[in-house]
Amino acid sequence: MANEPAPQSAHVWVVDDDRSVRFVLATALREAGFEVTGFDSAQSALEALGARAAPQLLFTDVRMPGDDGLALLDRLKRTHPRLPVIVMSAYTDVASTAGAFRGGAQEFLSKPFDLDDAVALAARTLAQQGEADDAGATAAAGDADGLVGDTPAMRQLFRAIGRLAQAPLSVLITGETGTGKELVARALHRESPRARGPFVALNTAAIPAELLESELFGHEAGAFTGAAKRHVGRFEQADGGTLFLDEIGDMPQPLQTRLLRVLAEGEFFRVGGRELIRVDVRVVAATHQHLEALVAEGRFRADLLHRLDVVRLRLPPLRERCQDIPKLAERFLQAAAERIQAAPKRFGKAALERLLAHDWPGNVRELENLCWRVSALAPTDTITVADLDGALASAAPPDAAPAAGWDAALAEWAHAQLGAGQADIHARARDRLDHVLLEAALAHTGGRRAEAAARLGLGRNTVTRKLGSGRKPR
Repeated sequence: MANEPAPQSAHVWVVDDDRSVRFVLATALREAGFEVTGFDSAQSALEALGARAAPQLLFTDVRMPGDDGLALLDRLKRTHPRLPVIVMSAYTDVASTAGAFRGGAQEFLSKPFDLDDAVALAARTLAQQGEADDAGATAAAGDADGLVGDTPAMRQLFRAIGRLAQAPLSVLITGETGTGKELVARALHRESPRARGPFVALNTAAIPAELLESELFGHEAGAFTGAAKRHVGRFEQADGGTLFLDEIGDMPQPLQTRLLRVLAEGEFFRVGGRELIRVDVRVVAATHQHLEALVAEGRFRADLLHRLDVVRLRLPPLRERCQDIPKLAERFLQAAAERIQAAPKRFGKAALERLLAHDWPGNVRELENLCWRVSALAPTDTITVADLDGALASAAPPDAAPAAGWDAALAEWAHAQLGAGQADIHARARDRLDHVLLEAALAHTGGRRAEAAARLGLGRNTVTRKLGSGRKPR
């Protein structure tokens, strides 16, 4: 069942007020070779802890009557700091993971979960605990600023934010425009040790190149025409906190060199200044561009990319997590209602289906803007398809027209091949399709096979095999 063998006589406690969850998880763990004791509350587990030996691993639910799982986690970490705790919850937003990782949870298990995955996680956690004290699970950030999602990609993102919040590492956030990269940066800051310090954001693409150096590093009075007094730059403003540099791929190359020095040494001079300024700033950068491609073109420094890209977080576009659209839409409609002091509206079934069919080139930002428009303009509390007319780019699925043209071209090719008496038409058409899709995906991901495979819905081994097959379209 699990990939790791269960350590001999490892004792696991399961704390959950839901009897069915407690039963099925305990049964699966026992079948995998663990000793298991179940408890229906945090209080009963704490009482048992005072009367018997502590377990080697503990699973706990978050929401339970009386003390919740996070209170139990807090007590356990004070009395048994090395005891690994896996927190379970059906609430998998960033805020839910924050309390778990902040309290020292080893891992966060989203409900409903696969029993095989839970058992494998137990075995893996115990094996890691035996090898070293891995206390790296730390704080996360809440979703108060709009990070919402229940899809696997978002759950993975939330867990990553939770682990990275306290780590003093540079983070590179990638994703299409409108996916919420600044929200992730704010989340990383809000739950970090720097939370009491400033969060300063700068869109490098929005500042003219000739002013960007002064904006970042500040300037002294008289440094250039119009510099009437000293200006403190964003790095100084962010001292002790976090500096978020959005659209870092648009930074001019001379400034890339200066930024590299600050990242390496933590010091710089203001424009026109002689005083060496030292700062303690965590830099979080973001881009919608493929920086590796910019490096290959000579437009971005490879050493700067390595400095920024200590940890990379990818935000999926909205079209890859359509299941989150209803929850996001509800949240945006509620926010709009509060702003305009009106009763919140809701999307009718047909209107919601229209939203799910849309391609969302503007991602979450486009959905948010749409919700604000229809909240203000829709005449009734239920938003209909008619209310969406004109708000969305097209009523039809956005890929309908390209698909029709592609079908026509394929049909024309097939007729020509059949007319010429060619054999293996299906195999050759499939090879051509594979080749075109793979080349497009690799170009889109800057040559990263794993990401290309994920975007195509294929395994990396499949992509490698197809690329290495040597078969070329004809």
